[in-house]
Amino acid sequence: MSTVTVEIDAKWTKFVRSPAFSIVAALQGIAISFVPLFLYWSGQGKFYHGYERFIVPLCFAVIYLVPLVYFRLGGAVVKELRKTPKF
Repeated sequence: MSTVTVEIDAKWTKFVRSPAFSIVAALQGIAISFVPLFLYWSGQGKFYHGYERFIVPLCFAVIYLVPLVYFRLGGAVVKELRKTPKF
């Protein structure tokens, strides 16, 4: 087994250590479990009339934007891992 050190930009390090990352991590759990349920309820008309205008776009924003953060961070890590080792 080998040990690998990954160097990423300082902006990613600052973001991962900030409270904003905790919010994104919490939104990930919501995006996986509750957002599809809210979309289902909106389709059935379970919310008060007019709130669907806000709930549906918010649900889609959470579904699409939360994974985007993880894809960008994961891309930076994978890019560093795929570099050829320098001995």
